[in-house]
Amino acid sequence: MRTALFLGSGFLMLAAFFIWARLFSENFPTAASWATGLFLVGWLAITGFNMWVGVSKAGYSAAEELPVLLLLFGVPAVAALLLRWKLL
Repeated sequence: MRTALFLGSGFLMLAAFFIWARLFSENFPTAASWATGLFLVGWLAITGFNMWVGVSKAGYSAAEELPVLLLLFGVPAVAALLLRWKLL
């Protein structure tokens, strides 16, 4: 359930960044590129922190948490890159 919540949060964060890019793209032509880059960096930091919590506080090993990190970061990141490529 926690994984689904994190994925949902990632997609909500992605939507917020792309709405921001749409709002500012008329006056700032590179807003979509900036929004994509900032989303990727921010989302990597959030999922990295989630991995750190899993390893240091919940008692999982890094090998157990790495696939979760890749899933949680990778799915919204691929969606962000596809949206940037196709829509903006």
